[in-house]
Amino acid sequence: MRTAILAALLPITAAALERPGVEYKIFQFPANQIPRVDGDPSDWAMVPAAYSIGMDQLKETQKGLGTRYDPKDLDVSVKVGWVKGLNRLYFLYEAYDNYWDFRLANRHNDIFEVVVDGDLSGGPLISTMHPHPGIDKGDAFFGFHGVHAQNYHIFTPAPDRDWAFAWGCQPWIKELPYANAAYRYNFNHGESGKLVLEFWITPFDYAPFEGPERAVESKLVENKIIGLSWAVLDYDDVNNPDLRGFWNLSHKTTMYGNASDLVAFRLMPLERNLRKPVEANWSFRIVDLHRRIVAFHDESLGTVKSWKWDFGDGATSTEQHPIHTYQKGGEYVVTLYAEGPEGKSKRTKIRDVSVR
Repeated sequence: MRTAILAALLPITAAALERPGVEYKIFQFPANQIPRVDGDPSDWAMVPAAYSIGMDQLKETQKGLGTRYDPKDLDVSVKVGWVKGLNRLYFLYEAYDNYWDFRLANRHNDIFEVVVDGDLSGGPLISTMHPHPGIDKGDAFFGFHGVHAQNYHIFTPAPDRDWAFAWGCQPWIKELPYANAAYRYNFNHGESGKLVLEFWITPFDYAPFEGPERAVESKLVENKIIGLSWAVLDYDDVNNPDLRGFWNLSHKTTMYGNASDLVAFRLMPLERNLRKPVEANWSFRIVDLHRRIVAFHDESLGTVKSWKWDFGDGATSTEQHPIHTYQKGGEYVVTLYAEGPEGKSKRTKIRDVSVR
């Protein structure tokens, strides 16, 4: 029931984001093919071209260039991925620039700016946009900035410095075990060339300044829609503080500080060619430990028409999501047999189900 309600609400929620009617896809990597963050894009070869987001989707909103970009000046392609069971977003950023600007150790650097709102909480996320303008500046920063949605200024490239500036009160979000990054390029400052950047980040529903102990990671599940956008900040002269371009996916400059200005991204299921026709899987929850009541939930993939549960105590069921009462305490070996028109499969869990 909860899944059905969530699915029914998703289109309504997505429409509240910028660019209504636009929805991008986040590729699901199989658990045995998680991309290695090493600057080598070969792990991403399995990702269909439909997941690639290029400059044709971006709009320059500060210089008035609109969608008129020159690939001989700047050309960017981005793919986003995820892995079921991990609350991480993986990125492959590939960019050609005719002038890479990264000499100075400050924000005057070609930047890939990513903003993510994992629970679609929406609204401002930076202290200067706080909904209560009279609030103390320190309170606005340490209690609000980046807490419910996060902004990463990622330096492209970042020699001899941190790979990113996490714009908010919680710089710990850009460190392991919450993020990681790797580059591959062979140009110097002021030269042209291609850069490959691989990284992953962890979106947070709640990311406080004092550290991760009370933080709440955004739960990433199939078909969930999250708010996400990015901008490419292009500097072409170390002596000129002005941007050559602020190209952003949202088409709205304030995407950098307002989560309602982000774009809808859907966490996709596995592509058909990467999954088995039928793959049995299940989870369980102990409803009443003393009465030994256990609720089982089918999580099989593919088209399944029939289920058979062996609860490990001699009892069976053909329901999809059965509730079973064990007569004796113990640790049980439980098996689900799933079958459909394209095949059959089984999944056994050894002594996971334990009751008193």
